[in-house]
Amino acid sequence: MIVDDHEVVRLGLKGLLNRNPGFTVVSEAGSVQESVEKAAQTKPDVIIMDVRLPDGSGVEACRRILKDHPEMKIIMLTSFPDDDVVIEAILAGASGFVLKEIKGNSLVEAVEKVAQGQSLLDPNVTKNVLQYMKKREDGVSERLEDLLTPRELKVLSLVAEGKTNKEIGDELYLSERTVRNHLSRVLHKLNVNNRAQAAALFAARGRKK
Repeated sequence: MIVDDHEVVRLGLKGLLNRNPGFTVVSEAGSVQESVEKAAQTKPDVIIMDVRLPDGSGVEACRRILKDHPEMKIIMLTSFPDDDVVIEAILAGASGFVLKEIKGNSLVEAVEKVAQGQSLLDPNVTKNVLQYMKKREDGVSERLEDLLTPRELKVLSLVAEGKTNKEIGDELYLSERTVRNHLSRVLHKLNVNNRAQAAALFAARGRKK
């Protein structure tokens, strides 16, 4: 699903994505409310969400959609890398973000990665996100080694490397279902909502003594 208040932008993205095998744009929306309704109706796997919408923020839409449909993946689309917006988007559950100046083939690759369960953190602001996670009072005062089992810690380390559940399973000789179960417990123990937050927390505080 494509969410942007400019029809020309939606048409351009729709044409780009529909030209690629395996991609189908199932719906479009131009506002927060419309995106929430369309997401519920059409059940897209991936949503490309503009940060600025006429009736609110794309971050708000992201939060509302993922509350009811946590299985959906959302990529935030922004004109410039505003650190605060990126942090809010990650904390809202977004899988990552891309700049509007991104090239077409790079956007296609981004959608493919997110659909496979990977997270997108642009190098321009990754450092700021990690610094924020260091300061964030999220209830994790212990070392990760004290909170997680060795297997869970290994799964988390591979998530932080950007590996998909299948790749993690292949490396650890586990089924994808088992990997998902491990990851679910990791997210619960760390009090975070998604793998992007867990990866940032691992990078920022995971080895803190």
